[in-house]
Amino acid sequence: MTTLAERRQQFKSGKQALIDGFLAERPSQAGAERLLRRLARHVDDTLRALWAQAGMPDGASLAAVGGYGRGELFPYSDVDVLVLLPDGVEAYQPGAAKTAIESFITSCWDVGLEIGSSVRTLAECLSESAGDVTIQTALLEARPLAGDAGLFRAMSARFMQAMDPKAFFRAKTLESLQRHTKFDDTPYALEPNCKESPGGLRDLQMLIWVARAAGFGTTWKALAQRGLITPFESRQLQRNENQLRLIRARLHAVAGRREDRLVFDLQTAVAQSFGFESTPSQRASEVLMRRYYWAAKAVTQLHQILLLNLEEQINESEPGVLRPIEGQIDFLDRGRMLEVATDDLYLQDPHAILRTFLVYQQTPGIKGLSASTLRALYNARGLMDAAWRRDPVNRATFMAMLRHHEGQTHAFRLMNQTSVLGRYLWVFRAIVGQMQHDLFHVYTVDQHILMVLRNVRRFFIPEHVHEYPFCSQLAAQFDAPELLYIAALFHDVAKGRGGDHSELGAVEVKRFCRQHGLSPQDTALCVFLVEHHLTMSRVAQKEDLADPDVIAAFAAKVGDTRRLTALYLLTVADIRGTSPKVWNAWKGKLLEDLYRITLRALGGAPLNLDAEIETRKQEARQDLALHSQLPGTEEPLWKTLAVSYFARHDGAELAWHARSLWRHVETIVPVVRARPSPIGEGLQVLVYAPDQPDLFARICGYFDTAGFSILDAKVHTTRKGYALDTFQAIRPEADVHHRDLVPMVEQKLAAVLQAGGPLPEPRRGRLSRRVKSFPYSPRISLRPDERATAWLLTISTSDRAGLLYAIARVLARHGINLQLAKISTLGERVEDTFLVDGPALQHNKAQLQIESELLDAVSLPA
Repeated sequence: MTTLAERRQQFKSGKQALIDGFLAERPSQAGAERLLRRLARHVDDTLRALWAQAGMPDGASLAAVGGYGRGELFPYSDVDVLVLLPDGVEAYQPGAAKTAIESFITSCWDVGLEIGSSVRTLAECLSESAGDVTIQTALLEARPLAGDAGLFRAMSARFMQAMDPKAFFRAKTLESLQRHTKFDDTPYALEPNCKESPGGLRDLQMLIWVARAAGFGTTWKALAQRGLITPFESRQLQRNENQLRLIRARLHAVAGRREDRLVFDLQTAVAQSFGFESTPSQRASEVLMRRYYWAAKAVTQLHQILLLNLEEQINESEPGVLRPIEGQIDFLDRGRMLEVATDDLYLQDPHAILRTFLVYQQTPGIKGLSASTLRALYNARGLMDAAWRRDPVNRATFMAMLRHHEGQTHAFRLMNQTSVLGRYLWVFRAIVGQMQHDLFHVYTVDQHILMVLRNVRRFFIPEHVHEYPFCSQLAAQFDAPELLYIAALFHDVAKGRGGDHSELGAVEVKRFCRQHGLSPQDTALCVFLVEHHLTMSRVAQKEDLADPDVIAAFAAKVGDTRRLTALYLLTVADIRGTSPKVWNAWKGKLLEDLYRITLRALGGAPLNLDAEIETRKQEARQDLALHSQLPGTEEPLWKTLAVSYFARHDGAELAWHARSLWRHVETIVPVVRARPSPIGEGLQVLVYAPDQPDLFARICGYFDTAGFSILDAKVHTTRKGYALDTFQAIRPEADVHHRDLVPMVEQKLAAVLQAGGPLPEPRRGRLSRRVKSFPYSPRISLRPDERATAWLLTISTSDRAGLLYAIARVLARHGINLQLAKISTLGERVEDTFLVDGPALQHNKAQLQIESELLDAVSLPA
């Protein structure tokens, strides 16, 4: 008799041999299918041998259920089994039956089988499955392995007899909706779950489960024979299912564990197992992910077609009543779904393809496309060729969609889901499913573009005024929303080509505008927006908005108010469409400040710094009076401050500083004041203390230790040698109440500054998986400003805990004075700008040393 240890070795070595052989052979869908079948048979043989040795009770049966029941097993998937007992056998009462069952299950684990086991009598099986759709689903695909075959046949027959296809369909549909919501209703996540995400294997399995429960068949070919799908759709479903199986099998084999997510850590290794290689313009992982996304997209389309047909047949419903749509002869309303009048509509009139989405936009109450329409679109892809794209009728229809007063978001998303958008805008097709390895985008390029389009569209919808009040106010006065929609569609359309995507995109949008009959003026605006869609955020986040030269240069580049407004709206939409983590109220304030200052400059009122400062001082005095401050209490502080201080703070901040410091102008101990930020996020923290070379580093060190991220820092030195620094800081946790942190910050930061002592070493926080997988090479630039009175230090690198403190320590070590810090966090990348001065910067050797130490400080740990 084979011992348990010997059987364990046989099982382990046999499984590993199958996996090694699979990895060694050329990747193919047939190879993946062979592996899944062989792994299932290998487990079958092991389970039968263990069953025979366990001395199971007479009449008991062993069945494979769930995915294993299908006779296929991924390398590290669970093995789900059912121990089926005749009615009357007590599995949980002391006795021979209980001992044998426990021995069998224990031996399964001992040999290395990660089984999910259930033990039920025939009656228990039927009663529990009646109230649990998960059990029903597992039993649907059950197959006998060992023991009494008659008991298994009886269970299967009675189970199918008790099955209610309508209730099962309803439950699985609701379960599917919940699952899709969990994965953001998109197949285009950057780390998709190839089993559970929309467009994944689970969507295909759900269709087969429903069809099996209804008795319609268990294969795509059988469903085609029943007329639920066409033979072509059957072949497409099989091909894409095989592609997803191949990817999942390779993912398991490469990971060496159960891993259904294509996580960043594994994408490159899986891609290399396919034989994909990186090129200067494309990573190997991008090739893999493009294949995955295209398969998931096809599954999403075909899933919707088949699901609608299954619903109609299972519910035995008559086809929905067809209602005419006013002004339309090619389309009908079938239960609020848009239905083609004839199945060959697109073959007879290819113009109707684009018109589908215009009618969808224009018809109130239509909530989607019917199965017939989806099928007709899927089968009409070959008609959407170069001549179709050049057709003047189609171009007019496309512009009508852009100019319609509503529905762009839903229409263009639906066009992308049905592959029509990429076939009409051929340049868009190239970025469908394209990943972005820049540490702050969390969507593929096409999904990001559609997200930006959605954001722009919301500026023009009254129901969303509360989200974007200032943007909505500007949008209400903008004369041609379609130009912003065009700019949104094209702003990133040249990503991944190499070169400057803004310049390349400008060429593409210029071509589009000319082809679609836009005026030279409107064409110029679209070209400007695409070419400069990054300019406004760069100026707002990296340059000194108190510098008149900065504003004058930006105003000259923008040229007029219409362009400024359009660029502001596109910039806000773009940043908010990048990642939920990237946008914050501080970025919003910087952009709005830049817009308002530039607007005045464009209006012929150049920035008069003296007049602007006097206005701010007057606002501050009024604020002080409202807080019962005596007139003149601000003067002792203000007399010690340079013009740059007043240029970089608004009236409310000047008043807050004066109220906080009027008694402490010549203090010898640090003064720290904090308040909830006026912009609505985080804290605004004021630090006033005798200046010292490492003061900024100590402040950054405290914020780092306390778990704060610094969004902005304004650093000033008074004529009497005091530092007056203001910080915008935020705790990233979603549930933090910043107001409650004010006393702690005021007390502990003051204590840290007063304690002195050597600067502690910066902490090395854990790096995120994205930063590890896509390391960003740090870049440092140190150059004199245009007036040669200070130096501009810019640092771009991957974000991590303790980064700003590490930078500050280097500056402190070399006696570098900080005048201004602009902290810009873009997801998991930072782009920080500092205005600095100091004697060390006058010597080339010292500059090189500083730059070298900064590179060491910001580089990722080995």
